[in-house]
Amino acid sequence: MESSFAIIAEPNRRAILSLLASSERSVGEIEHRLRMPQTSVSKHLRVLREAGFVEARVEAQRRVYRVRPEPLREVDAWLAPFRRLWERHVDALERHLDRMEQAKSKGRKR
Repeated sequence: MESSFAIIAEPNRRAILSLLASSERSVGEIEHRLRMPQTSVSKHLRVLREAGFVEARVEAQRRVYRVRPEPLREVDAWLAPFRRLWERHVDALERHLDRMEQAKSKGRKR
């Protein structure tokens, strides 16, 4: 089985996951929103379903898909150290900007 990273490396699959992140959708809705042929949508949904990223339920004559968050935990765990690194840089930038603003305010008061 492909890794989570290999699964989400494909841009159309990421687009489908992004669309499903906001709400459940049928194959037809996904086709319409992403302007993709039904065969492509079905192919990508099959890969995502087999990898556990999405699940489907039958509703009348259609299948409705939704995201399963569990496989995304592997990606989240891998990103954690990068997120901490990024947060430290953002925090340092905020401190720097605060100091600049304080210095600017002191200059105006004189």
